[in-house]
Amino acid sequence: MKALFSEIDSLMTTEIYGRVVAVQGLLVEVAGPIHEMSVGSVLMIEIGPEQPKVPAEVVGFRNNHALCMPFSGLEGVRMGCKAVIKARESVVHPSNAWLGRVINAMVEPIDGKGELPNGETPRRMRNAPPPASERARVGPPLDLGVRALNTFITCCEGQRMGIFAGSGVGKSVLMSMLARNTDCDVAVIGLIGERGREVQEFIEDDLGEEGLARSVVVVATSDESVLMRRQAAYLTMTVAEHFRDDGQNVLCMMDSITRFAMAQREIGLSIGEPPTSKGYTPTVFTELPRLLERAGPGLVGKGAITGLFTVLVEGDNHNEPVADAVRGILDGHVVMERGIAERGRYPAINVLKSVSRTMPRCVPDEYLPVLRKAKQLLATYTDMEELIRLGAYRKGSDPTVDEAILRFGPIEDFLNQGKGEATSLSDGYFQLANLLEMTPG
Repeated sequence: MKALFSEIDSLMTTEIYGRVVAVQGLLVEVAGPIHEMSVGSVLMIEIGPEQPKVPAEVVGFRNNHALCMPFSGLEGVRMGCKAVIKARESVVHPSNAWLGRVINAMVEPIDGKGELPNGETPRRMRNAPPPASERARVGPPLDLGVRALNTFITCCEGQRMGIFAGSGVGKSVLMSMLARNTDCDVAVIGLIGERGREVQEFIEDDLGEEGLARSVVVVATSDESVLMRRQAAYLTMTVAEHFRDDGQNVLCMMDSITRFAMAQREIGLSIGEPPTSKGYTPTVFTELPRLLERAGPGLVGKGAITGLFTVLVEGDNHNEPVADAVRGILDGHVVMERGIAERGRYPAINVLKSVSRTMPRCVPDEYLPVLRKAKQLLATYTDMEELIRLGAYRKGSDPTVDEAILRFGPIEDFLNQGKGEATSLSDGYFQLANLLEMTPG
């Protein structure tokens, strides 16, 4: 009933509107009853009697004018256009019937499968995360189906992980493997600022019919407006919260958080926010934790959202502002490196630089020595790699280095995994123990 009363309060019983008084770039200034508007209010700009209306959102105020940004192009908008207040805030009605559907940021179906049914409970797009004191703890280890992640960077139900990589290193392929192989009830996938040609490839080739049947895909391609890209991220999280509160174990994947941050940067710069590091505005670093904190365990007795978010690092610099901020918010990070991809090992994960903050608590005790030994061997080989390649190291000088050289090839083969392969958690630990000729326990 509380949700129903909230929705009734948000309904507009009378038509309230302002007028367009200025257009500068993507920013539209509206004069009129601004006391009826708030940040997040949705307006419909009327161009003409037979032309489509332009939806816009209030992003700020200046000199008694509301500053709005459109969800679509501004072609045809002119001085004096009527701007009708449609809603005081963005609200959606997710439903279990959305499974298997592909939608855009305006909650419109783009898969040609007909109308999208609405659920009963309204949900705010910018919902607050559950109170920290009432949230459950992360659950048991989650089988992601990828050997490198399952063994060296084990993830738990309700954990939030970042996948950090430069362009062309294999983030999207890794995302497709996770979408298809992860042991979860529902997958909610947000493609934020994605290339248009890759959307259909991802849905048909990577997800497939079986994967799509348990998924909801939210799409905002790179050619869409900054508000569409930002709203697609909010919608992805809102849909995931619906299934979490339904008691289900949800996998929420977003590709990529960097494009969400870039969209927020464009909005901030348009309304006059001061640029800081690399042009990012202060609201970028305010919105990032507000978005990412919504993932994770729900209230005690509810489900959980396991969040996997890709971060596109500019120029392969893993310390650039967005990557640095996201790494401090999430519960672990997976680092993918171009050098590993160039030598043909996929997924190109550097397991030494990747961290899961739930380890070693979530790894069976008998396999902890196996993981420690494998990491020691990889670290030793990495330290001595230049000398080994140059032939400056003499065999027999150090037994640890000798073993690292002997085991490096088999460990690399273990970490290499084809797009269509899947390995369970227990099988991954067992294979690694056999490879190192160790007996667990």
